[in-house]
Amino acid sequence: MSASDTFHVEKRIPLFIVLLSGAFITILNQTLLGTALPPIMKDLQVSESTVQWLQSIFMLVNGIMIPITAFLIERYTSRQLFLTAMSIFALGTLLCAVGVDFSMLLIGRVLQAAGA
Repeated sequence: MSASDTFHVEKRIPLFIVLLSGAFITILNQTLLGTALPPIMKDLQVSESTVQWLQSIFMLVNGIMIPITAFLIERYTSRQLFLTAMSIFALGTLLCAVGVDFSMLLIGRVLQAAGA
């Protein structure tokens, strides 16, 4: 392996770690919600069908974002898109953390899905 090849590999490892971390956080967020649904139902006094919207809306917005992302990739750099997406996801997570009612939690989930 030449010095040039080593440089490219060493430069790509941190990038790979950052991208993998973003994907891991998104998947972990969706998975952990399943175990949190019963306490959310109790605390916010909502029915099972209502609380299920937290997972459903995430999937719906994710599906909507796929063609939009294809459009955005042509106009912005990968770095800009990744940083924007992670910022939107973090904003949604913050809104979910401080949410005092179900509607705030649902809006936070929409933002999380848009950033995922």
